[in-house]
Amino acid sequence: MTRGREQKSGGGAVAGRARPGMADLRATLRLAVPMALVQVGLMAMGVVDTIMVGHVSPAALAAVALGNVYFTGPTLFGQGVLMALDPIVAQAAGARDHEAIARALQRGVLTALLLTVVTAAAFVPAAPLLAALHQPRDVVPTSAAYVLVCIPGVLPFFGFVVLRQTLQAMHRTTAIVLAIVAANFVNAGLNWLLIFGNLGAPALGPVGSAWASTAARWLMFLMLLALGWRELRPHLLPVRRGVHWLAGLWRLLRIGLPIGTTMLLEYGAFAAVALLMGLLGTVPMAGHQIALNLASLTFQVPVGVSAAGAVLVGHGIGRGDPMAARRAAGAALGCGAAFMSLSAILLLSAPGFLASLYTDQPAVVALATSLIPIAGVFQVFDGLQVVGAGVLRGVGDTRAPLVVNILGFWMLGLPVSIALGFGTRAGPIGLWWGLVVGLAAVAFFLLLRIRHRLAGELRRLQVEPQRA
Repeated sequence: MTRGREQKSGGGAVAGRARPGMADLRATLRLAVPMALVQVGLMAMGVVDTIMVGHVSPAALAAVALGNVYFTGPTLFGQGVLMALDPIVAQAAGARDHEAIARALQRGVLTALLLTVVTAAAFVPAAPLLAALHQPRDVVPTSAAYVLVCIPGVLPFFGFVVLRQTLQAMHRTTAIVLAIVAANFVNAGLNWLLIFGNLGAPALGPVGSAWASTAARWLMFLMLLALGWRELRPHLLPVRRGVHWLAGLWRLLRIGLPIGTTMLLEYGAFAAVALLMGLLGTVPMAGHQIALNLASLTFQVPVGVSAAGAVLVGHGIGRGDPMAARRAAGAALGCGAAFMSLSAILLLSAPGFLASLYTDQPAVVALATSLIPIAGVFQVFDGLQVVGAGVLRGVGDTRAPLVVNILGFWMLGLPVSIALGFGTRAGPIGLWWGLVVGLAAVAFFLLLRIRHRLAGELRRLQVEPQRA
């Protein structure tokens, strides 16, 4: 597990109530609800892009879809790396250690700059890489142009993540929600102008969508900086001595790199199932996309709960109250499981109606109707695994979720998907039951890990190098 240097904040023998009460549930919901809204807002920008470009042509829609896949991988990894700020800042906030918050935030800024350079370098060879992957020749040039236009938006995106993780760790969420809402309005408006050439603007098609997203990312970063300046300024200025030391930056990366890798591998597992579904035909791929989109939408709520759990667990450890950390973990897991149980009931009860909202093609509706109930089955597992990872992140344990992810998704879930999808007559349904197996395994092993970690001594992370 990745914990860096530690300072003792309590042990398992400390007296107190470990079962979460109503106060713990309310604290979790107060933080989780705005964080879930932010997640939905981030997802909504991509949904609006897809819907609006879809009115241009099928080729334009395919180009944006392919460009988004290329954009998401590296930026998702970078976002995960920067989520190392969750436990560091939350624990420092719990301890009221303002200098530690400042050093973490300033190191987060430096890390964001480094990730921007690396990510931009990965975007430059988009055209030859997509061609080497045998993507459609008529789509590759537009997709590559889309990715290149997204490069100027990488820095504000990572900057937004740094400010967001810091502010939410300090329980300041209003500015984050306002920035996301404003960015969505601007993104939709610029899409209308730049995709279709309205009001005399150039009609840029898919590339116009990329320019709109880039502008929206700059807006949400600058707006969050402005709205959160009062809380951020004491931690951004002045620059603290030693924040650039490699030892301190490396300790932050030791926490963040496993998070980024875990998120990338989980994304890769679902992407692999999508590619396997494509081998079965167009209808299976379309039905898969409908069911996955519904599951992804409901998934944003436990992602918000996961963020709240990481912060509240970190606060408990930081202020030397391990029982509060344990109660926060139980409250987060309970909230995540409860919401996903309700969403499971919805998906199991009305799969046909939900599928018909996306398309009127009978074959696609029929297949999506058979996949949506399976999404309902894995809802609870999916919620538990993402909240569980957040709880462990609050403790500072980021390597265990990486190991569990590899074992559950890649060594168990995907082989089962392939065996059922291509070794039996189950086809698309078999591929999805493999996802259920993988998610169930990840959730089970993460819960075991949480039980083990929270039963032991809980210590505060300390990433400062011992240097004169």
